[in-house]
Amino acid sequence: MGSEEWTFLLEIVLRTMIMFLTIIIGLRILGKRGVKQLSVFELVVIIGLGSAAGDPMFYKEVGIASSIIVFIVIICFYSILTYLIGRFKKIEIILEGKPIFLIEDGVFSIDNFKKENLGSDEFFSELRLKGVSHLGQIETAIEETSGDISVFFYDENSIKYGLPIMPHSLDHPLQLIEIKGYYSCTFCGFTEEKEIGNAGSCKNCGKKNWVEASNKHRIA
Repeated sequence: MGSEEWTFLLEIVLRTMIMFLTIIIGLRILGKRGVKQLSVFELVVIIGLGSAAGDPMFYKEVGIASSIIVFIVIICFYSILTYLIGRFKKIEIILEGKPIFLIEDGVFSIDNFKKENLGSDEFFSELRLKGVSHLGQIETAIEETSGDISVFFYDENSIKYGLPIMPHSLDHPLQLIEIKGYYSCTFCGFTEEKEIGNAGSCKNCGKKNWVEASNKHRIA
């Protein structure tokens, strides 16, 4: 129970109800933009609102009026920044970032992928949830400012050989080709037809590990 008096428990209930209603009102004022899949900027706003709402719920010395003032300041500041984001592209990029190409023509955009601190297993998992089994099905994949991955597919007649992304498909890379066919670089996804013999280095990234490529159609 801590050191507070029993009577303060009823006050906690009242404080929580007031701050809960304040949060609802604040989010309604922010609109749908403030409660959708959050960008970094919007996440900061929500954290700020949560911090302002949390303490007065159970700390006697923290006044509700001062917390509501904090709410008003955050909402006003958010509204001003949202206006500036709509008017000035540079401010939008600074606060929210910009979309990044992760795959182009079925091959990883290596430099962009490294910048985003995104693990390949995590990325492959997201692609599989979209029905992707290999990179040859993908024309482009873009990481949006919200962190979501947008995928644009080749049509069924244009699917080409690509790096398989099913579980364990990269567990046994090859450096010696025993069967002529199409093979993909395990690092960047670059795919080419290879003859029997030494697989050699990837023309795109210089790595030497390959796996057999796939040209299966996408799962609808």
